[in-house]
Amino acid sequence: MQAISADELDVSCLAARNVAAEMRKRIEYRLTAWDLLEIAHDTCLVATELIVNACRATPGERIHIRFVREPSTVFLGVWDSSERMPEVRSIRELEPADLDLSPENFDDNGGWGLPLVRAIASDCGVQRTTPSGKWVWARLAAGS
Repeated sequence: MQAISADELDVSCLAARNVAAEMRKRIEYRLTAWDLLEIAHDTCLVATELIVNACRATPGERIHIRFVREPSTVFLGVWDSSERMPEVRSIRELEPADLDLSPENFDDNGGWGLPLVRAIASDCGVQRTTPSGKWVWARLAAGS
C-alpha cells in the first residue's frame, strides 16, 4: 500500500448498515475533485459490494477503508478482521417468486456481487493480514 495524501480516503469505523452509503458519498466527492466522475457509478457499485461484505463478516467490529488515486487507476481496499475469505457464489437466475425480500435478506438474492466486481474492476483480489483479517481490494481504470 502507498502513502495516503490529504485528498484520499483512509477511514476506520465500526461495521454498520450505514457505512456503505456514507463511503459512497465520500468516494463520489473524491472522484469529482479528481475529475473522474465518469467512473463514479462503477466505483460506487464496487465500493458498496466490498464494504457491505466486510460489514456482514464482522458486524459491530472495526473495518478499514482506503480509496487512493493512482496514475491510471483508483484503488479501493476494505479491511476486516474475519478469517473467512470471500466466496464467489454461482450466479443463479431468479424469478420474482424466488426473491426473499425480507429486510435481513433483501440484498442477498442471486450472488451477483463479487462477479460484478470482477467484471468492473481492472484488477481485484484479497490479501490476508497478520495477526488476523484480510484486505479485499479492487482497482478501477481511471480513464485517459
